[in-house]
Amino acid sequence: MATLLIIEDELVLAKNIAKFFEKAGYLVEVANDGAAGVQTAMRIQPDVVIVDFQLPGMDGLEVIRALRKQDDPPRIVMVTGHASVTLAVDAMKAGSMDLLTKPVTLQSLKEVVERALAERGERRALDYYRQRDARHASLEALVGASDAMGSLRELIRNISAIEPADESAAAPILILGETGTGKELVAKACHQTGPRAKAPFMEINCAALPAHLIEGELFGFEKGAFTDAHARKVGLIEAADGGTLFLDEVGELDLGLQAKLLRVLENLRVRRLGSLTDRQVNVRIVAATNRDLDEQVREGKFRADLMYRLRVFQIQIPPLRARVGDIPVLAAHFLAQLASRYARRELVMGEDAMAALQAHDWPGNVRELRNVLERAVLLKHTGVLGAKDLMLVSAAPRLPSAGTGGGAHAVAGAGAGAAPQAPVSLDALEREHLQKALAQSGGNVTQAARLLGISRDTLRYRMERHGLQR
Repeated sequence: MATLLIIEDELVLAKNIAKFFEKAGYLVEVANDGAAGVQTAMRIQPDVVIVDFQLPGMDGLEVIRALRKQDDPPRIVMVTGHASVTLAVDAMKAGSMDLLTKPVTLQSLKEVVERALAERGERRALDYYRQRDARHASLEALVGASDAMGSLRELIRNISAIEPADESAAAPILILGETGTGKELVAKACHQTGPRAKAPFMEINCAALPAHLIEGELFGFEKGAFTDAHARKVGLIEAADGGTLFLDEVGELDLGLQAKLLRVLENLRVRRLGSLTDRQVNVRIVAATNRDLDEQVREGKFRADLMYRLRVFQIQIPPLRARVGDIPVLAAHFLAQLASRYARRELVMGEDAMAALQAHDWPGNVRELRNVLERAVLLKHTGVLGAKDLMLVSAAPRLPSAGTGGGAHAVAGAGAGAAPQAPVSLDALEREHLQKALAQSGGNVTQAARLLGISRDTLRYRMERHGLQR
């Protein structure tokens, strides 16, 4: 139920407005002077305030300025019997969303109040999502207690704070790392940690669209610039003005677009497709890739000048296998997150499961770890997660050793006079397992990965490791 505060010194008018809105289901309070109105607002935290301009003591403009200082200020509507252009401008500057002239009908006042409530709800929702995104994009989102992660967070903190004194674009950042290491999280942390945190963060995956569509997304276009340009579109570079533009998979960018991006980095100006004028921009470019850009340059697939321009600051994200000590922390973090999402609050991680996680080589890195745990959480409702629940490909059955009773008898059972067979290596078992999955799926990598319960990236990595083709 919405709360409405009426600050009005005409007692009859204030009473009529209050009765009207109470019948409409609002909680209503009335104050008859400015100071009392500000005190009441601090006490009841109203959603909307209707304030008269001519009040005893504080006038309406002073009241609005005082209300706007609250942590969660209400939406404010001013009413007056002496409206003017100057007053309207002053009211808007002070923070009023509208100015109504007396005599005002109750129905028109109700329409304005409903609009105010809708805008307040939208603003609260936007604030919630911004705060949520900021939490998930802060340095704390980079989970890990290893020295490598501590150094990474410190590097991000130092780089993000560096801004030119002349308020021009900040130096670009190049993020390097294998698939699944969290390059997007690092890019968002670079934005949220520095002075650009409240400005826009725009992102695009350079591998997700063909070159001609990426050009329109990055640079925008004027109406009629090409056949399907039915309206003007602001590009992401322009939309990110004052903030950050994140170019994910920048190694996949077309050579022609690389030249255009280089020009933007050099002169800080952008021109929409079909336009005759340039626009000045102040944007920090953060680019990421899992490719070896030096190799790409040698092969003629990436411009050397753009590479050097992008790597003014370079951040190398360590793979998960290089920070095994972070696996328990990450696993606990993901398990708590996923158990809450899927209502599996009684799940706990078993010691054998944790040992299996730490023994795995994680070619898909943190993303693969999360996917493995998500699958395990979905399939097991309660109890202790064991190594078998993780279904890791590398966790092949352990061969019995001669030192264990039951295992020794099993080996000896092949025949009293037969020589014991040489144990099959884990690599050979894994290769055979992959071959069977690929054969069963007809060489379809996606289906084979689904059969094995791993990601496509992980399967491709293991196929390359074993020299397997589709």
